[in-house]
Amino acid sequence: MKKEDELKKEIFNKVREYYLLAHKKGKFMPGNSSVPYAGRVYDENELISLVDSALDFWLTAGRFARQFENEFAEFLGVKHCLLTNSGSSANLLAISALTSPSLGEKGLKPGDEVITVAAGFPTTVNPIIQNNLIPVFIDVDLGTYNIQHERIEEAISEKTKAIFIAHTMGNPFNLDAIMKIAEKHDLWLIEDNCDALGSKYNGKYTGTFGHIATFSFYPPHHISMGEGGALVTNDTQLKRLIESFRDWGRDCWCEPGCDNSCGKRFEWQLGELPYGYDHKYIYSHIGYNLKVTDMQAAIGVEQLKKLPSFINERKRNFRLLYEGMKKYKEYFILPEIQIEADPSWFGFLLTVRKDAGFSKNDIIKYLEEHKIATRMLFAGNITRHPSFKNVNYRIYGDLTNTNRIMHDTFWIGVYPGLTEEIINYILKCFEKFVDLRGG
Repeated sequence: MKKEDELKKEIFNKVREYYLLAHKKGKFMPGNSSVPYAGRVYDENELISLVDSALDFWLTAGRFARQFENEFAEFLGVKHCLLTNSGSSANLLAISALTSPSLGEKGLKPGDEVITVAAGFPTTVNPIIQNNLIPVFIDVDLGTYNIQHERIEEAISEKTKAIFIAHTMGNPFNLDAIMKIAEKHDLWLIEDNCDALGSKYNGKYTGTFGHIATFSFYPPHHISMGEGGALVTNDTQLKRLIESFRDWGRDCWCEPGCDNSCGKRFEWQLGELPYGYDHKYIYSHIGYNLKVTDMQAAIGVEQLKKLPSFINERKRNFRLLYEGMKKYKEYFILPEIQIEADPSWFGFLLTVRKDAGFSKNDIIKYLEEHKIATRMLFAGNITRHPSFKNVNYRIYGDLTNTNRIMHDTFWIGVYPGLTEEIINYILKCFEKFVDLRGG
């Protein structure tokens, strides 16, 4: 064994020892211990992989990034995966790629419309605006919190070019109906799958139906790289376009550290550049630098091994909460699932009923006082935020349910770090609150 391999083994053993000392989890103390809505779930293997990548000192995307992209694509059953530095960047790249002139008439152009929802995360909508496109907002259904798909076709205009929506909190939207609409009207479909990794629809993973899908690996999500995200597609042209926008807008597709993958690096003539201008420095798009580091990817490689168990634990926690909350249906609208859907849940959504006898603020104040973290359904209604003061957008119909969500909806966690003991504590707190305030 080489000397460096012996040293690595020694370092990794020390990292393992350090993990057991420094990252030991304390005992849950009801009423004193915090109950997060989400968090990192990891062991010594993530730390060892991170240190392994640091010892390479490659820093930018390298062997771990390639390994993750290959294994993630294989897990989902898609052709291409491209890592980026966040789920928000993934959304920006997805929309930006569709503006490429190389797509001809199919390409998105300033003033074109993209159908989406206002009850979601801002960086699903922001890339539409950042690319000088017009978001068209359709209301959602209470219970599923997904787009009212029956209104999409009515909302389509001659300017409509794409549909960009999320599987809300891991709950798949009606892919049968929306895929038919997209195909009928020749629209791009982007699935924001950031909160739905591992969810299935008719036995197939969400994120594999549309032209492009996006993922987030921020700590609250199904797997974590700290920061990080990805896009997947089965379309090789779209893969190349995403790669270009991610990597400065360059025309070249060489991997970092590689030269002349095309075999004619100094034989190109593009734009108004002189013949033979170095292909590594030819830019075909107005792009960004949104690459991931190999250290992030190294964490992701180990997290991906845990993904099947994470999915099962999220489903278990959701099921335990649902069974425990069924007796409070007169006070809360509980989550609803399509028969074709098998969600890998991001959280447990609740909407306080109008005649509950208490408000959303009442229940979340009580839960927070008892150390149980709560969150809103992201922006609630994105059009009501200060950032939208001068934004050009269109609403089809009304946003009645979206506004209701803004006032009455919240969620609690189901992430794998929550044990059955913790779930029982959460349910006990709901029981005490309803006994006090329910009527």
